[in-house]
Amino acid sequence: MSFLKLNIRNHLLRHLQVMLFSLGQLWRQPISTLMTIVVIGIALALPAGLYVLLHNVEKVSGQWEDATQISLFLQKNITDEQAFKLNSKLQLWPKIKETAYQTSNQSLEEFRDLSGLGALLDSLPSNPLPAVIIVHPSETHLDDDAIDSLLSRLGALPEVELAQHDMAWLQRLRSLNKTAKRGISVLGGLLSLSVLLIIGNTIRLAILSRQSEIRIIKLVGGTDAFIRRPFLYTGFWFGLLGGVAAWVILLASLRLLNGPVNELARLYGSQFTLNWLSGSLFLSLPMISLCLGILGATLAVSRHLSAVEPK
Repeated sequence: MSFLKLNIRNHLLRHLQVMLFSLGQLWRQPISTLMTIVVIGIALALPAGLYVLLHNVEKVSGQWEDATQISLFLQKNITDEQAFKLNSKLQLWPKIKETAYQTSNQSLEEFRDLSGLGALLDSLPSNPLPAVIIVHPSETHLDDDAIDSLLSRLGALPEVELAQHDMAWLQRLRSLNKTAKRGISVLGGLLSLSVLLIIGNTIRLAILSRQSEIRIIKLVGGTDAFIRRPFLYTGFWFGLLGGVAAWVILLASLRLLNGPVNELARLYGSQFTLNWLSGSLFLSLPMISLCLGILGATLAVSRHLSAVEPK
């Protein structure tokens, strides 16, 4: 048992030595190392930043989803009694959460308050506004298909002259969000591939620059695992540091944007601020970059190390 513990300890110690050796190799080439890390950071920060901005848009639109409503403008010849009966019947529909009836006189007074055209409205011979029933769909039927289906059913009622979805623009915004999310996923995949190529090419150059050393190690009996280990840890460091650089670039960019966004929100009477997902993104961004670094190094080592053989 003590022999096994000693073996594990020696194995971990060798890995630690190689890890620090690889970091030292990068430290001895600060300019090229920094350039590679910054390129990786920018490549990862771009889709991450777009994802954060899209998440903030979804957060804002999510606050409006509860206000989704359908306005039913009733026929002019519908009496208040008929309108009350229709309102009571609609409250029993399973897809409807609640309804509110507004008489034509109440609609006129509301328009008067909002428009400030009181004197002009008083000059009209009759009230041009119809009675309205405000319909709030149930929380389980807020998706686009359910809203469209309910809107069609309500518009077909004989008492209804026009059924209008007051938040139709929100549906268009959600569709745009879905398209943007798909585009960000494609962009993230392409930029992740570019990170693999960057790290793979960097490791390839490192292998080419150390061909003589690799041949000597193979001549004295060095195993492939022993030779491969420093290059894999080089990919590890490039991935980890590139992820940290992406995190810093993203944080700095959002801080620059936060001021103008707060000013714009203040003009609209809102207290909105950018939420940059510090908890999840703080962990996931460096981890994704780390995995890409190790994968890129593994692919490069598997491809190019076997070509270096003792002559």
